[in-house]
Amino acid sequence: MKKLAMVLMVLLLATGFVFANGTTEDAAPAADAGNKIKVGLLCIGDENDQGYSYNFIQGQKEATEILKAEGIDVEWVIKYNIGEDSTCLDANIEAAEEGCEIIFNNSFGFEPFMLEVAPEYPEIKFVGCTNCASAFDALPNTYNAFANIYEGRYVAGVVAGMKLNQMIEEGKIKPEEAVIGYVGAFSFAEVISGFSAYYLGAKSVCPSVTMKVSFVGSWSDATKESDAAIALADQGCVMISQHSDNTTPATAAQAKGVFHTGYNADMSAVAPAASLIGTRIDWAVYFAEFIRAHVNGTEMAQDWCKGMGDDAVVMTVLNEAIAAPGTKAKMEEVMAGIADGSIKVFDTAKFTVNGGQKLTHAFALDTNGDFAADTAEAVVDGVYLESYHQSAPYFVENIDGITWLNAAY
Repeated sequence: MKKLAMVLMVLLLATGFVFANGTTEDAAPAADAGNKIKVGLLCIGDENDQGYSYNFIQGQKEATEILKAEGIDVEWVIKYNIGEDSTCLDANIEAAEEGCEIIFNNSFGFEPFMLEVAPEYPEIKFVGCTNCASAFDALPNTYNAFANIYEGRYVAGVVAGMKLNQMIEEGKIKPEEAVIGYVGAFSFAEVISGFSAYYLGAKSVCPSVTMKVSFVGSWSDATKESDAAIALADQGCVMISQHSDNTTPATAAQAKGVFHTGYNADMSAVAPAASLIGTRIDWAVYFAEFIRAHVNGTEMAQDWCKGMGDDAVVMTVLNEAIAAPGTKAKMEEVMAGIADGSIKVFDTAKFTVNGGQKLTHAFALDTNGDFAADTAEAVVDGVYLESYHQSAPYFVENIDGITWLNAAY
């Protein structure tokens, strides 16, 4: 009888039934062991910032569901609040020792530590998000990725410009008072590229717009970001935008009675009377593509970059309760133009630099921040080709109409 019972049990298990509380149910099909993968994600913050790291976590969750539907089971090892210091070195080692086959590093300052660890684990793929050096080193197991976020910045600028026009038409401000304040983390190419694209988007619909930029010297310092936004509003800025990780520029803008456009997340929840829209990189696109390629044995490009046309750059929901009339239609028009290439964000006919000069020639920057060789010409046929020679931004021109209030970082 015992042998018969054992045979019956084996048959039940083999046909997908399990005993539970005296009943039997269909068991979920087991994932193919070859399609199980452990992946690390190291974050400079956590979901509570509701900005930068929050956006990565949302991308991780979405990619997990996309891959699950394809039969790929991803187990994530996520480490939060990692510093751009030796703790990043330790975190990469820990993730490697925990069996991760891929380790994504989500902050610019993580890359040097990641590159120090990568040679010790040649079988593991290390990815620096928003970086550039890992694509050009001698290590075959290092990668970097970015997206054309400047495209989303341009669209957000159009939304801001539409609102400025409404304020001018309603007599709330004069044309010369259409001033945007921008909270920037550092005076790096990534930030300069973003606020330049944003300004050009605003100027495309509001010709009188000007911009003031305040750098805070940190990717994520909620207090400094808030203080900078307040100071900009006090200097007459009626619109605030940001390239920083927290929602405090949005809440500060609302407290000062001015408007706001955000980054990485929909900030209208914390500032419903101020925040018009945001833009973000949809990291689910890259995560899913990279992990899928790894599982299938397909090699990924070491320097990856996609944009709005590939849904890698997206806009958050427009806050139509406060947006100017006609904004949604204008947004859709501009987004379609960027996606099909008919709108060039850095069309050199649309701006001047350094006090009235036309930009006819520029070199892309290499991975050390120095000017690259003559073959890396960035201006071609009257268009500055941002993120063309490498995924990481390299636009560092001083566009007329934008005032840097400080440049200490």
